[in-house]
Amino acid sequence: MTVETRPTVSVRDLTEVRVREPHRIPDAWAARHRRPIAGDDGRLLVVAADHPARNALGVRSDGLAMASRTDLLERLATALGRPGVDGVLGTPDVLDDLLLMGALDDRVVVGSMNRGGLQGASFELDDRFTAYRAVDIAAHGLEGGKMLTRICLDDPGTVATLQATADAVTDLAGLDLMAMIEPFLSVRREGRVVNLLDPESTIKSISVASALGGSSAHTWLKLPVVDELERVMDATTLPTLLLGGDPQGDPHDTYASWGASLGLPAVRGLVVGRALLYPPDGDVAAAVDIAAELVHGASR
Repeated sequence: MTVETRPTVSVRDLTEVRVREPHRIPDAWAARHRRPIAGDDGRLLVVAADHPARNALGVRSDGLAMASRTDLLERLATALGRPGVDGVLGTPDVLDDLLLMGALDDRVVVGSMNRGGLQGASFELDDRFTAYRAVDIAAHGLEGGKMLTRICLDDPGTVATLQATADAVTDLAGLDLMAMIEPFLSVRREGRVVNLLDPESTIKSISVASALGGSSAHTWLKLPVVDELERVMDATTLPTLLLGGDPQGDPHDTYASWGASLGLPAVRGLVVGRALLYPPDGDVAAAVDIAAELVHGASR
């Protein structure tokens, strides 16, 4: 049996292809080799790369760590090439580049949908859906869509975000596609949006997010690692991926925290971006391999 291979594009040639052969992008989506969302062990390790679209380019003390698109793409290609990495979460610009580079075959691809709540903006909590729509996700053959859903009881913009999230969940479920909701209970402090990461606030965000949309059949949650996670996860039966966040402190403490959380029944893996793509020592492959071992363990 002959396996079809398609020419891939190097990072340095992406712009030239976009100028002269833009049709290669939809053609490549149509030809992409797909896989089931969950493998034999029912677990997922997904690399996240949707931060830049929300004006969030910082990693630790470097406010522009993710500014170089070529550097980001090379880090993503390294991560997606490691065994045990199941997929990627990103916006159309990033995913189209990775597609042309040949990095998305046999990977779970989740499209980031609402990126309008720009970090630091006065309208940050009015988190408009400005990237993928459910119809785009289906047309491109992606496996699902992700929604950031920050719930601020003092901000009227929250209700529009809740309604838009509910509509997206309904639309994705109608197309048999994953709807990944990332909920937070949030407040404004000194002009900044702050996500509340205590157990009670996380439980409340789960309760609100889980009920959004006309069907929960395809709904997953993306949640932070917080204290008393066993009690927190008792608030849902929805499959859940834990997020990495902006890495601070000793990476080994972060890995230990992830490992201690992955044994809970509803927790089915990790969605991690900056902690794996920008480790303190710069070794993306090593950081990804540690996460893959935590998620998949002996099943790899």
